Amino acid sequence: MTESYEIQELIQRDVYVGDKRVGIVIGERFHPRDEFVRSMRIKVEDGVASEFMRKPADYAPLPKELVHSIRPDGCIKLSKSMRELQRRWRNTVRISEELYAPDELLDRAVLDNDGMDIGNVVDLIKVKRTYKGLLIKPHFMVRSRHNLPEHIVVPCGQLGRTTARLDEVILKCSFSRLVTLPSYLKLNGLGE
Repeated sequence: MTESYEIQELIQRDVYVGDKRVGIVIGERFHPRDEFVRSMRIKVEDGVASEFMRKPADYAPLPKELVHSIRPDGCIKLSKSMRELQRRWRNTVRISEELYAPDELLDRAVLDNDGMDIGNVVDLIKVKRTYKGLLIKPHFMVRSRHNLPEHIVVPCGQLGRTTARLDEVILKCSFSRLVTLPSYLKLNGLGE
């Protein structure tokens, strides 16, 4: 950003690339470490989502470094083209109808759908330029109880939803079901 804007100054402002209204800022991730908060969340305009996303999403990340300035009318002007924003949106993970940038997922707690805290996201795994899994460092007790290695990969297809305030990713299935899925076995090198 050319100037440093606080998120409170930007919430509920319209976002523009040139004359095209992209969406409206709705907030950012709650995390005590700034290096994990490099994106804001925006509610994307329907027309923009259907034209510039492979599969339309209601909410998407907006990298803070793309914010150029605040126009005289109070709207946020981005420094890059729609093509650059489109490129950034391709480099995301889809969870339900929302896109998440890698910085929004790192260090989040991962829970199964029974509420068991499995561990925290330490990295994202790409296969052929697409994020296919979250690299998780399981908690010691989970690791010893289920005889797991130091890190496991959870398939992105099993991510059910996120919680904003608690900074969690909740899976679509239970942990016992997760470790039997073909996608889990393949990403963790356990398949035939």
